[in-house]
Amino acid sequence: MNIVILGSGKGTNAHAILDAWKKGKLGKAKVKAVLSDISNAPIIKIAESFSVPTKLMGLSTNNSKISSYDAKQLIEMINEFNATIVVLAGFMKILPMNFIEFFQGRIVNIHPSLLPSFKGLHAIKRAYERGVKISGCTVHWVSEGIDEGKIIAQSPVRIFETDTLESFTQKIHAAEHYLLPTVIAELSNSNEYRQ
Repeated sequence: MNIVILGSGKGTNAHAILDAWKKGKLGKAKVKAVLSDISNAPIIKIAESFSVPTKLMGLSTNNSKISSYDAKQLIEMINEFNATIVVLAGFMKILPMNFIEFFQGRIVNIHPSLLPSFKGLHAIKRAYERGVKISGCTVHWVSEGIDEGKIIAQSPVRIFETDTLESFTQKIHAAEHYLLPTVIAELSNSNEYRQ
């Protein structure tokens, strides 16, 4: 199973995937490339440190949603690597319908809450400020609606009275770094995604 990772930021989830891969813990999955919409994003340096090819998405606009034109270019870029699965790891752009339809049932995202609670941005902070006692993270298939795709797996994280926003954030990230590589490994061993 060939994976292409899309990311915009620090790359901590990408690092967890790449580390699991190098340690032989990603099942039959192979990371073929890391693509970013930001030229100086730390995720690029992380990929390079694992000797994984990187590419910059040359987007024509700086909107939160990728245009259908840019999506066509992105599809071509991903297809160069024969991707079986596209993994969104801190990718901060909304994908248009033509991209989602092309990779239907093959785009995985991780979100820092127990969906359907706290969809969208700032999920960790919103859960903390709301005072929930259990939050967590969710790996789900990407659909047209933001954070509305079918849930693949979830990992709960308890919030204690002694937790600060910072300590709670660290716990959520630790859960993400375990859950996402685990899900990828499981998908790679399923008949549907074997290659």
